[in-house]
Amino acid sequence: MNAAAPSPDKDLVRSLVTVDVGNTRLKLGVFELPLARLLPHPRATISIGHDWEPAEIDAFLSEPPAAYEWAIASVNKPACERLVKWLEERGAQSIHRFDYGELPIAVEVEQPDKVGADRLVNGVAVNRLRERGVAAIIIDMGTALTVDVVSAEGAFIGGVIGPGVATSARALHEFTYALPLIEVSATPPPALGRSTAEAMTSGLYWGAVGAVREIVQKLTEEVGEAEIYLTGGAGTLFASVLAEEGRRPPQFIPHLTLAGIAIAAADAADA
Repeated sequence: MNAAAPSPDKDLVRSLVTVDVGNTRLKLGVFELPLARLLPHPRATISIGHDWEPAEIDAFLSEPPAAYEWAIASVNKPACERLVKWLEERGAQSIHRFDYGELPIAVEVEQPDKVGADRLVNGVAVNRLRERGVAAIIIDMGTALTVDVVSAEGAFIGGVIGPGVATSARALHEFTYALPLIEVSATPPPALGRSTAEAMTSGLYWGAVGAVREIVQKLTEEVGEAEIYLTGGAGTLFASVLAEEGRRPPQFIPHLTLAGIAIAAADAADA
């Protein structure tokens, strides 16, 4: 556990800031303490690049950083170290960085210490939501596309990792001579692209939809009935089109990762 000594005024702290340090961005959420008993909902969130300026975080917070508890889950060590150093310089004394062994979820894979913290905290959050005795599949559409499984018993048992939509778009642009860099909107595009940009949009959008549908089908064949949860920056692109007849519709929860970090922080405080 990488936590600083508690602040003398810790009993006066009423808010928790959770931080999901991703591959390309930081996502922050402010939660009121004590947390809601089911799935806590942040009162405010922000997403910033790794080149963030202190003024961005200061403007997001209503009080100085030292007035909050901080809980961090990271898949990018340099970006995490930069944030922690800045917090310590600003007087924050309650900072918790989670390793997989501290999270309140069993991890049943070959190398549990290699699993991204974001994937695990998603499982922590889903364990608050899923029906008892029913597995869960978590689709996280960020820089990477991950489709993970929480067993009916509540353990993280693995999943699938692929490129996210924006990552695929960047690869098409950077590794070809003439293809432009495009963004995929939330509106499902026509399959037939009548220009280069339209063809790319169709390929990226429907390719991702098809991949996720096939992955979910294969995973349910292995684990049986499962609830489907969707999160991540690109989640809004696919929430409606991933619903299929005869299967539970996916639940889109944009703050799932931040909520999982908050639950883990509360669990650590009670331990």
